[in-house]
Amino acid sequence: MSEHPGERELPGERELPGERELPGDRGLPDERELVSETALAVFRLNGQFLGAAELIARPAGLTAAWWQVLGAVLREPLPVAGIARAMGITRQSVQRIADLLVERGLAAYEPNPAHRRAKLLTPTPEGRAAIERIVPGHAELARRLCQELGGEREFARVAAALRRLSEAMEALYPEK
Repeated sequence: MSEHPGERELPGERELPGERELPGDRGLPDERELVSETALAVFRLNGQFLGAAELIARPAGLTAAWWQVLGAVLREPLPVAGIARAMGITRQSVQRIADLLVERGLAAYEPNPAHRRAKLLTPTPEGRAAIERIVPGHAELARRLCQELGGEREFARVAAALRRLSEAMEALYPEK
């Protein structure tokens, strides 16, 4: 920020949110501010992605949550606990959604050779067809987001930073 009254601020000269000057400080936010700002940004991003997912999934007769659970089992059937671990949500939430998907004919439970009681969730042909109807909206979101971020290279950097953040949190708070 300019120290001279009436002088215009140059792009990139703004103070960072939460920035404060301390003796010997280089003008960077402290660790607590960084973690707070990061958490708030991730919470907001999560809400934005869920909102976009709802808009994309709705025409296919799905919700964002149904899409997430079906998407988790497209490559291979998984137990509910495995889906929950991969998505970072509770087993009970996934169980409720899995039961709804089965009830609506979009998924089915099949025996799990590794565990008698933990059945595997797998998409039905109707579930796969619903996911296929989402593909154009998903592709359009990807194209527009890539363009907004300045191209595939920058998009890949953003994705890598988010993965790194997730890995760091996992190292600090491993799942049980």
